[in-house]
Amino acid sequence: MSDTAARVSSLTSWHQDWSGLRVAVLGLGVTGFSVADTLAELGCTVTVIAAHGDPDRERLLSVIGVSFVADPSDEAQLLQLQEINPDLVIVSPGYRLEHPLPEWASSQGITVWGDIQLSWRLRDKVGTPADWIVITGTNGKTTTTGLTAHMLRTAGLRVAPVGNIGTPVLDALRDPGGFDVLVVELSSFQLSRLGHIEPYSSVCLNIAPDHLDWHGSLEQYIAHKAIVYENTLHACVYNRADPVTERMVENADVVEGARAISFGLDTPQPSGIGIVDGVLCDRAFLAERRSQALEITTIGRLRELGLDAPHTVQNILAAAALARSYGVTPEQIAAALENFTLGAHRLERIALSRGVLWINDSKATNPHAASAALRSFSSVVWILGGVLKGVDVNSLVAEHSGRLRGAIIIGLERGDLLAAFKRHAPDVPLFEVSPRETEDIMVAAVTRASEIAQPGDTVLLAPAAASQDQFESYEDRGIRFTRAVQEYLGGEADGDSASR
Repeated sequence: MSDTAARVSSLTSWHQDWSGLRVAVLGLGVTGFSVADTLAELGCTVTVIAAHGDPDRERLLSVIGVSFVADPSDEAQLLQLQEINPDLVIVSPGYRLEHPLPEWASSQGITVWGDIQLSWRLRDKVGTPADWIVITGTNGKTTTTGLTAHMLRTAGLRVAPVGNIGTPVLDALRDPGGFDVLVVELSSFQLSRLGHIEPYSSVCLNIAPDHLDWHGSLEQYIAHKAIVYENTLHACVYNRADPVTERMVENADVVEGARAISFGLDTPQPSGIGIVDGVLCDRAFLAERRSQALEITTIGRLRELGLDAPHTVQNILAAAALARSYGVTPEQIAAALENFTLGAHRLERIALSRGVLWINDSKATNPHAASAALRSFSSVVWILGGVLKGVDVNSLVAEHSGRLRGAIIIGLERGDLLAAFKRHAPDVPLFEVSPRETEDIMVAAVTRASEIAQPGDTVLLAPAAASQDQFESYEDRGIRFTRAVQEYLGGEADGDSASR
């Protein structure tokens, strides 16, 4: 190991000397800018390299003294990186492990970290470091992260939901008020470069094929997700209905004394959280867990709160397990649920008009999430399509063909979807919205859906695919759908647009 690499490796605190390090930051999204801003504050010489710029962030980079290089060509970016010859490279989520820039850096003996590894090393800026509760899974990450943070906050703790949920961990670490707990949502991209962290508690909610184009195989995707349990201190929470997550816990190298805690919609065994006769209960965090259970809330009450969809209940159970591991009482969890609402673009109720319910689940970016949304309704006009990320949609279409009034395909990747419907749902009316027909895809999709839907139906945007072929993000896709529905209906809506 070179002297420079040894120096970088030894930096494990905000209060050590980071000054003078030459650092290249790859990517200028929210994470990349947060990394650059943090390192500039530490006195590093920072250059951001990205395929494209962002005018607002570029202006801020110049203010804080960070250089910026933008070029869509990997070859040109690599030349810039070689010219910088950095001491450290920080890679934003989304850069593949075999991407030529971090691959070159590693081959030269240059230290390469993701943003989470950097964050872990800098977590002591404002005093005693916050504990980290870490959450991943194919689906439900953001909802469970929000739920867990809300439960902890209701218990009087200073808490921030961070990571893949949208707020970089580094931003929370630099908050002068400090936090007791950070609830950290991690994507498989972030986990692939996680490095060493020590979560207080951790969970992988579920596993289904996703991002196979990025990871290369389902096995590699699972391997990256499993990293979430490594070095866990107190509770490894897993899904009883998903044996893959249980095997992850069994194989994880955890701190001695860490417990395996299961969650599920069935009756829990000791060291589990689940449901008995419509009551959500805890048999994990009480001394008499072999003979007793603690009541948290009921399915009936969750139904009144609009939180009774099966996958939402699973997220509640997982969040409750994490919160209980940190000492939050069942009463505090029940109180938190009374004023929790699902976030935008996740089973978001847009309108009820003439007996037709309009739902925005744009965050259903893979078949597993779309399947959960479809199971929530009995008769559906389904709007789907986008970037499929290398996953198979045949089983999704086959499973839900019986509940479909019709399907409307958007997105540029049509072949696999069309073939799946032809093979497994040939009798379902199928329509395509082509980008050549209109500049506003969602206006056309909503108009077509309104022609198909009948009273009692749900028009459901659950794309089962990523959005970047036609939209900026799943948020942009959901916003455009919502706007198109509201403009189409005008003042005809019978109900409000509150989230379920």
